[in-house]
Amino acid sequence: MVERGEGDELIAARLENLEAIRALGVEPFPRRYERTHLSHEVIEHFGELEGTVVRVAGRLVGAIRRMGKAGFAQILDAGGQIQIFFRQDSLGDAGFALYRELDVGDFVGVAGPVIRTRAGEISVEARELTFLAKAIRPLPEKWHGLSDVEKRYRQRYLDLISNQESRQAFAMRSQIVREVRRFLDDRAFVEVETPVLQQVASGAAARPFETHSNALDTTLYLRIALELYLKRCIVGGIERVYEIGRIFRNEGLSFKHNPEFTMLELYQAYADYRDIMELVEQLVAHVARRVVGTTQLTWGDDTMIDVTPPWPRKSLRELLIEHAGVDYADYPDAASLQEAARKTGIHIDPEWSRAKVIDELMSTHVEPKLMGPIFVVDYPAETTPLAKRKADRPDEVERFEAYVCGMELANAFSELNDPVEQRRRFEAQAGKREGDDDETLAVDEEFLEAVEHGMPPTGGLGIGIDRLVMLLTNRSTIREVILFPQLRPRETH
Repeated sequence: MVERGEGDELIAARLENLEAIRALGVEPFPRRYERTHLSHEVIEHFGELEGTVVRVAGRLVGAIRRMGKAGFAQILDAGGQIQIFFRQDSLGDAGFALYRELDVGDFVGVAGPVIRTRAGEISVEARELTFLAKAIRPLPEKWHGLSDVEKRYRQRYLDLISNQESRQAFAMRSQIVREVRRFLDDRAFVEVETPVLQQVASGAAARPFETHSNALDTTLYLRIALELYLKRCIVGGIERVYEIGRIFRNEGLSFKHNPEFTMLELYQAYADYRDIMELVEQLVAHVARRVVGTTQLTWGDDTMIDVTPPWPRKSLRELLIEHAGVDYADYPDAASLQEAARKTGIHIDPEWSRAKVIDELMSTHVEPKLMGPIFVVDYPAETTPLAKRKADRPDEVERFEAYVCGMELANAFSELNDPVEQRRRFEAQAGKREGDDDETLAVDEEFLEAVEHGMPPTGGLGIGIDRLVMLLTNRSTIREVILFPQLRPRETH
């Protein structure tokens, strides 16, 4: 067995060990291994399995403790960790020679009886050792937890190897998505798939990623929303429809924003935003109970969030008056509202529309104070071109956003189904593109044509799956719940 060096020397030493393994007549990268148990199954059923020969497999982690003609190591698999006890008498000379060439990070398969050592630890005594894969690069020295945040995100595989909490968070993410689907499927919603590449970037106020199709010789956009295709399904008679898919927005990064993220969008015919509010609070409570085991959630170190329905409702207007001291009804044009917003201490671009200023007031002064859960309801009409106006206040629309822990979790409204009014709003929005920011809705003629065939009253909803996972796993940044978040290119020297 060669001595371990540092850096490149350590990699060179591992390559030498690889050749030593081959010299023993062992294939270091076999095709398969037949495993009978995961580590947690052996530990949980020790009473039944003690003395029984099992076959386990996994990555060697921690220290390989060598003590003459015996030794110990830990292997990590999908179920956790279990100790392996190696003895030359049990393995034979050839098997023990292979054991002496092992490095931390290597994959091995072990067959042998389940035992409890003198120290009381449940273990597998190796009677047969199979080499499964060589780790040429060493694991981080502190394999039990990466402290370098950049490395944790850029090399997520190392984070998953070394951080049990990280593995649990992504296992919970899978459960969360499964329970969202279960909830909707049980309520007769139909899951569909819609195009990722679209000819018109619409359905949301966002900056798209742009590409070119050689086959079609046209500009295409990565979708910024699922909305307009799902509404085509409503027109076509799928009365309850949903999609869980990736959305792409060419915008900034923050603790709650990533340029690509996962969105649930659903549409329910013959419903309005009040029906969708009830659906949202019921859905979140259902997923919390099934995944976390309770609707009483911990946020941060000691903040408790209760997602038990019903959630309180409060209008956007009264929240802005309460927290920003601005009543947008007093400022009917963009210029006067811009001046009022500046007096609250926030930067205002003179090109911003009235809707953009309202959004900035909301995000700066109101959002951070909404620990929730809470439904913020009834928005100015110009902020939401795809929503139906309120019957008693036509200057507002039937829209809500659900907030929890200071971040928007869901956005929904009673969908506008009047095709004449829809076209007018689209064209009004498109007319602002040159003078305003570029986050306005484009006119989608094919969507308008679909609505002109008739669309029933419909309630629509979007929920950020990543933010729902943040809430249920108590993670304060979106990068903790996306396996491979977007990062700046690695610097090269």
